[in-house]
Amino acid sequence: QVQLVESGGGLVQPGGSLKLSCAASGTFVSIYTMGWYRQAPGTQRELVATITFGGTTNYADSVKGRFTISRDNAKNTMYLQMNSLEPEDTAAYYCKAAIRTSLYAVNDYWGQGTQVTVSS
Repeated sequence: QVQLVESGGGLVQPGGSLKLSCAASGTFVSIYTMGWYRQAPGTQRELVATITFGGTTNYADSVKGRFTISRDNAKNTMYLQMNSLEPEDTAAYYCKAAIRTSLYAVNDYWGQGTQVTVSS
């Protein structure tokens, strides 16, 4: 069984920083592309950033230059460094990973989410 667990959310003032983590645990063969998504109340879940196993990254225009996605493959963990946070960044943040659990099985897994609130 595979689990993704996010941590690092919280309340921060505008202009502040937070670092989110997403750790994968359980039995699996390998983790491919990982990503961060967010969902504010009353809106659809949207892509924030993705990173491949080799480290190629992709960002939503709204976070380019402010957020940095990274991963430590040895620790099966992904990070999101968020700087210059704005009230519009307030949302529940979810991690997602494509994980191979056997020779024939690659599935997407989601974490339970961590809340980020940017407010003075």
